This record gives sequence, structure tokens and C-alpha cells, in this order.
Amino acid sequence: MAFETVDLVKQPLDAAALKALLGRLGLGPRDVLRSKDPAWAELGLDDPGVSDARLIAAMAAHPGLIQRPIVARGKKAVVARPVEKAAELLD
Repeated sequence: MAFETVDLVKQPLDAAALKALLGRLGLGPRDVLRSKDPAWAELGLDDPGVSDARLIAAMAAHPGLIQRPIVARGKKAVVARPVEKAAELLD
């Protein structure tokens, strides 16, 4: 089974695809947000009351908000930071 790679900046995912990817990761949207991206503060995503739906919509519109790289294989995916975390998909 091959690994899937997607450049989320060059090929942004829509909200439905992001939600599916989060399911494969077993994480919520806050778990993959990059707080260093300028859009994080500009969009007020630092507010803990922001809904998951709004976070996902923001990530779809601003893919720089998503931690990367994300590596997927089969029904699982990992945020490969550090890159050695990709080895978790070999089991």
C-alpha cells in the first residue's frame, strides 16, 4: 500500500475533505492548526469558543493554517513532524 502525498498549499482541500482527513488523523481541527500563520490571529482563531466548523472552513480557505507534512496510508494519517512519525503508518 502506497503513501499518499498532497501539497495542501498547492492543492487545498475543501471542508468535507479536511473533515475526512481529520478523521483519518484521529484529531480535531485545533490539533492541526498552525498558530504561527498570520491568518490564525487575523481570523480570531485563538478564541477557544470558535467552533470546529468555523476552524475547518478557515483551514479550507487558508491552507497555511494546517500543520504539515501530513502523510496518509490506507485509513490512517499522521502529522509527520518530526518526519520519523510517518513510520507509524508502516504497522
